Amino acid sequence: MTRPNLDRHLAGWRGPLLAALLTLVAGLPSLLLLPPLDRDESRYAQATSQMLESGDYVDIRFQDEPRWKKPVGIYWMQAATVAATSSAEARQIAPYRLPSLAGAMLAALACAWVGSALFGQRAGFLAGAILGTTFLLSSEAGIAKTDAMLCGAVTLSMAALARIYLATQAAEAPKRLHKFLFWGGLGLSILIKGPIGLIVVAPAMVMLSIWDRDIRWMERLGWGWGLPLVALIVGPWAIAITIATDGGFWREAVGHDLGGKITGAAESHGGFIGMYAVLAPLLLFPATLLLPAALSTGWSRRAEPAVRFMVCWLVPAWVIFELAPTKLWHYTLPTFGAIALLMAAALTQPIGKISRRIGAGLGVWAALLICAITVYGLTAYGTSTAQTWAALTIVFAAVAGVGGALVLLNRAAVSALLLAIVFGVLAHASLAGTIRQLKPLSVSPLLVKALEQNGLAPDQGLTPGPVAITTFHEPSFVFLTGRDTQLTDAAGAVRALSEGRPAIVEARDAEAFRQQMAATGTVGRAVSTVQGHNYSSGDDVVLTVYAPQRPAPETTIEPGR
Repeated sequence: MTRPNLDRHLAGWRGPLLAALLTLVAGLPSLLLLPPLDRDESRYAQATSQMLESGDYVDIRFQDEPRWKKPVGIYWMQAATVAATSSAEARQIAPYRLPSLAGAMLAALACAWVGSALFGQRAGFLAGAILGTTFLLSSEAGIAKTDAMLCGAVTLSMAALARIYLATQAAEAPKRLHKFLFWGGLGLSILIKGPIGLIVVAPAMVMLSIWDRDIRWMERLGWGWGLPLVALIVGPWAIAITIATDGGFWREAVGHDLGGKITGAAESHGGFIGMYAVLAPLLLFPATLLLPAALSTGWSRRAEPAVRFMVCWLVPAWVIFELAPTKLWHYTLPTFGAIALLMAAALTQPIGKISRRIGAGLGVWAALLICAITVYGLTAYGTSTAQTWAALTIVFAAVAGVGGALVLLNRAAVSALLLAIVFGVLAHASLAGTIRQLKPLSVSPLLVKALEQNGLAPDQGLTPGPVAITTFHEPSFVFLTGRDTQLTDAAGAVRALSEGRPAIVEARDAEAFRQQMAATGTVGRAVSTVQGHNYSSGDDVVLTVYAPQRPAPETTIEPGR
């Protein structure tokens, strides 16, 4: 197909919609295949479940503990999708993940939309396809957290801001729709994850103004109605949560959660400066082979307003994330749209030999890392059923990395990218299948299966609940067994058995449990044992499921017999 014909097929909204559809294909395997993950995903899902059960859509709680860390946006979205497609009682994780998938699709669509306006229809589609199929975004698309939807909101806001900025550079009046999308995306990002969106948007605006030595373009943003729009999106819930918690939400979310991440490595999530740069080749796979070309384009074509905007979107936010003491892999995700657009811009011109060689090497390196991670997972935690999935992951990743590199070296950059994307998506899907088959990592689902096989699961109605469990106090188990699940110690487990409830005892509590049983005269039956690896704590675990002693059947003695 010739380039004019290809551009015609991608004209209008067809290119952005196709990019969003590709993102759907890339994210769906993780959404459908992965069990509930610890710890953040299951905390989000359980808090949403409790909203649906209680009817309280203002306060955010995990069991009886306040969860005052992030605003309410993602919980509302999850509640809406669960109510529409399932129920809280079903304990299925997939419906809670749908907003994340929608957020990833929004990011790809917005990236393709602005790319089409700035660099042409083909480049726009490729930018959206690059963003939507990166390993990081397609993974977050299948996890019930804030980050994929945050990426969608920020990418939409920055895409609209780019259209406004480019219009002012061309001495044209910015469109009201673009202003609305800018402020709407910003407000949504705040409702999702507080000030994180501002960390991307505000520095970009400041850097652009300093670079151009002109702040007048910002006067065209529609501040007079834009700020009230943001207040309308965020304000009602902010007022309600302030009243409901007497200001406690803000003290926890801002003073403790956000403040702790700024002043130190919160929850031991630290890292070195430059960590995100080291991780970038892996997280951007399969488009890694264009990373050097993107950086080269950002420097060599910085005089172009469109490229300059992408540099200002990327650089200051990236530096802030690198300097922050708290680091998690996904923190730089809101800047990936800028990288994808720079990659697409690089494809509009011939790519130099150095960029092609370094890009080919980085692509192969990222593929090797994926293969190595797969082999390690299979060796340490794999079962026979995981071998096929792992083999597919390795083959597809190798073709994406090595095949893409060879084609790129032969100066067919677009073909190299398309090859890498196709096999990269297949590798990501196979990796999700591999992880699903690493049974020792799925401790909570194994425990629930053991409870069900012995008629002890709370939703079966055969044995009184709730289940009591020692040491293994992971949110995924709470999500699968319900809000009332008792996270306890050995004494609490014995008390549960004495009350006729099931108990699960971790091996490290076994001796204390036996002593309590002997001291109280409580009787219970060990009906199943689950062995696995708690990846959140890094510990191997052995958990024994105990059923309460069933009462002797009542007998009736008839008179005279």
